[in-house]
Amino acid sequence: SSAIIIAFNVSASNEAKILSNEYKVEIRNYSIIYEAVNEIKLALEGLLKPDTIEEALGVAEVRDTFKVPKLGVIAGCMVKEGKVVRNSLLRLVRDGEVIHEGKITSLRRFKDDVNEVLEGFECGIGIEGVKDYNDEDLIKVYALKEEKRKLEY
Repeated sequence: SSAIIIAFNVSASNEAKILSNEYKVEIRNYSIIYEAVNEIKLALEGLLKPDTIEEALGVAEVRDTFKVPKLGVIAGCMVKEGKVVRNSLLRLVRDGEVIHEGKITSLRRFKDDVNEVLEGFECGIGIEGVKDYNDEDLIKVYALKEEKRKLEY
């Protein structure tokens, strides 16, 4: 059953040890109650699914569009806040409404492929599945991070 038996200030008999091996039940012996409590707490925390947290990386504003033969339509942008990172998740915002959610497929500075572009610099951004950009569209770039949940008692 893959169960665990917590024993505090007692020992298991030989028969119990044989049966626990046969049925795949683990017996853990503790003489200090805090060690038992901490181990149970850690085991329960391991069962919790981690929280997914969205971390904003940066915002870029579309200034112009370019047609590139192999890549399609690329948005010429100015990074207004933070940074834009290749392969990040993004939201394309037009007039305060999200019109597309996707991923950055291409990030270029002049003719060079780059991994990130910092605030105040211009770049070309290709977005998966988007062929229509308007001037002053905002590209909000973010990353999803998983954070381990903790029990509080």
